[in-house]
Amino acid sequence: MHIIEDGNAAAALGVRLCRPQVIAAYPITPQTPVTEKLSEYVEEGSLNAQYIPVESEHSALAVCIAASSAGSRVFTATSANGLLYMHEQVQWAAGARLPIVMVVVNRAVGAPWNIWNDQQDSISQRDTGWIQMYCADHQQIIDTVIKAFWLAETVSIPIMVCYDGYILSHTFMPFDLPESEKVNAFLPPFKPAYALNPREPANLNTVTLPDVRMDVKGELAHGYMEIRYLLQEDLRLTLNAASDMEKRFNGIFGRGGDPFLEPYRCDDAEFVAVGLGSLTYQLRVSVDALRKEGIPVGVMGVRFYRPFPDEALASALKGKKGVIVFEKALSYGYEGALVSDLKSALYEHLGGTGALPQVQNFIAGIGGRDIHTRDLTQILRAATQGRVTKDPLWIGLKL
Repeated sequence: MHIIEDGNAAAALGVRLCRPQVIAAYPITPQTPVTEKLSEYVEEGSLNAQYIPVESEHSALAVCIAASSAGSRVFTATSANGLLYMHEQVQWAAGARLPIVMVVVNRAVGAPWNIWNDQQDSISQRDTGWIQMYCADHQQIIDTVIKAFWLAETVSIPIMVCYDGYILSHTFMPFDLPESEKVNAFLPPFKPAYALNPREPANLNTVTLPDVRMDVKGELAHGYMEIRYLLQEDLRLTLNAASDMEKRFNGIFGRGGDPFLEPYRCDDAEFVAVGLGSLTYQLRVSVDALRKEGIPVGVMGVRFYRPFPDEALASALKGKKGVIVFEKALSYGYEGALVSDLKSALYEHLGGTGALPQVQNFIAGIGGRDIHTRDLTQILRAATQGRVTKDPLWIGLKL
């Protein structure tokens, strides 16, 4: 069934279809309508879940951690400083290997206060051990939420589903609402490998020592280093699980494709623009305009950011003359986080071939600054003619 709704409603509808048992949230713009809609579903009886209002984002994720530890399917959502306030619990959820799904509606981080869109909030959490998936339109939002529950519960790693505040969260677009029967076929009831049970008391996540030690059963148990090593290894293996996820989703719903990358006019392109989220769709307009000028350019949307699809991205960019990376975030003191990861992937997989493309980095839309398509077109045109600047160039900066 095709409907027209805003992006936050698409996320909430996806969550309802996934049948979570516990939802905890604290309001923050522009995420608030997601959990408001879910509270309405619970109140009207269309979603059988415990909705728990809390006093902060830190508490929201703490509730989700507790509920997930007890074997429940859980969900929360946040933005910007709310995500940062969760940071301690974000780390804990990953270390505890809990399959929590959280929507992050991307928004600038204070100070100074700013409620508009960029992606600094989720990018700042890239090293916490969570999977990160980015959406470019409403269909991707609802589909990615559904996929995220399956993937998180398959690999026992929490997932952030990220999409741009206002640009997607508050705009209306048509999208297909999946049938509940198909979602049920795709996503079975959550059956945790282990869950806390008051009839069988146990300790979880007790203090670990620098070295391994015997547990209460006299068996050698992992120490902190081993636990973190296994998280890293399983995150890398998640790329394989994501491919299985996409095939399974496509078989049931008849849509989908590459779980990691979304190329547009890249097959014969000599230059490729790369980015995260809705900006990659805006760049398609620039690509189409430049194609009319005879400039062989394409755009590649990165859907999966953590774990980073380094091999897939390097393979897709092999043989290109130039890569132009547009970002709505910055690794302060150096360059955009995405461009650093991309350079590393190219060096690792193409470094010995002598065919490394030239890479340039542009920062745009910080704090919601307007990104004009004519500026993107002009930047892309110039970037295909040679290096514009060594350091990241801020588009729309007025000093």
